[in-house]
Amino acid sequence: MSGKRYIMHIDLDSFFVSVERLLDPSLIGKAVIIGGNAQRGVVASCSYEARAFGVHSGMSSRDAFKLCPHAISVRGSYDRYSEYSKRVTDIVDEMVPLYQKASVDEFYIDLTGTDRFYDPYQLACNLRQRVIKETGLPISFGMGSGRTIAKMATNRAKPNGQLFVPHGQELEFLAPLPIRAIPGMGESTCKKLYEYGIEKIGDLQKVQMPFLHTIFGKNSIWIYEKARGIDYGEIVPHSDRKSISTEHTFHTNISDRQSLETSLVAMTEELSSTLRRENKLASCLAIKLRYANFETHTVQEKIPLTAAEHILIPGIKNLLNKAWEQNRPVRLIGVRLSQLTAGSYQINLFEDNEQQIKLYQAMDSINSKFGDKTVCRAAGMEIGTRSFNPFMRG
Repeated sequence: MSGKRYIMHIDLDSFFVSVERLLDPSLIGKAVIIGGNAQRGVVASCSYEARAFGVHSGMSSRDAFKLCPHAISVRGSYDRYSEYSKRVTDIVDEMVPLYQKASVDEFYIDLTGTDRFYDPYQLACNLRQRVIKETGLPISFGMGSGRTIAKMATNRAKPNGQLFVPHGQELEFLAPLPIRAIPGMGESTCKKLYEYGIEKIGDLQKVQMPFLHTIFGKNSIWIYEKARGIDYGEIVPHSDRKSISTEHTFHTNISDRQSLETSLVAMTEELSSTLRRENKLASCLAIKLRYANFETHTVQEKIPLTAAEHILIPGIKNLLNKAWEQNRPVRLIGVRLSQLTAGSYQINLFEDNEQQIKLYQAMDSINSKFGDKTVCRAAGMEIGTRSFNPFMRG
């Protein structure tokens, strides 16, 4: 065994667009925008032909169609994308010992140790060819000594290509690339480096740690290592957790609707925030009611895949209407989100407008920095004014 790490990163090229082209070949070679139209919405994905005009995911659809007015608008369906993602996942699961599904169309794979029996690069090639053959989807991969090199190699290999950065050649591979090509390198960090004439990663490789520490403090180590392809990050094994849930037992039995709704809203916010943090989406929603005599009822319904409260909360309230025998005292109430699948909040671009997406991103950022429930809907805050709070911090 050589002791070398072999990390592979695979990315399904323009995944949503590629799936739509399998179903409608007339879209091949044309500018395609998925997730919005010329009047409203946000771009969930777009073809390379549309990207050539400056269109990118997350952009308002209105701006996208101003840049590329001849683009074809496709509504998109996460059910279709989820099915194709599962096909790829099944192939990966069968062929490799350890992998992490980073999103609906992206995987990190650890092939370290396989060089005792196989050529890791050949195994990676075989995996890519099998995905292409069995799904018809274009796919790119990069391979190297760590996650960062592997992902950057994938980005260089796109579209529909592959690239292996041999051990010991990391500095040479990185040197000609712009500093913004480093995954996680923020715009403000790049601007500071530009001020010192540092534009290429090769320029950054020549900078000594004391200089970086003076400018970036504790972040200097991260920047120093990324510029040299040093990445000790492990591949977290793929998890198949199928549901998340929470429940609360009241101090005194509750029989008014407002109190029950307030509790459900707070629980739903907490769970949906967890989904987004774990890069997951739910397609089944359920509530549990336990009455004063311990009689327990559970009701559930299928929903479009989502991690957004403004979609989940109306569903929760609807389930309460179905499940609760009005005015009957409730001892315990709970919420469960199930049938989870990997996928970023990008999926909700099919339904949301730009303002809603920015709101969720801002809420998650604040809650991540200062603690869950730092910001939440006013309905959820009402819990603190009553005799119970399932999320009270000590």
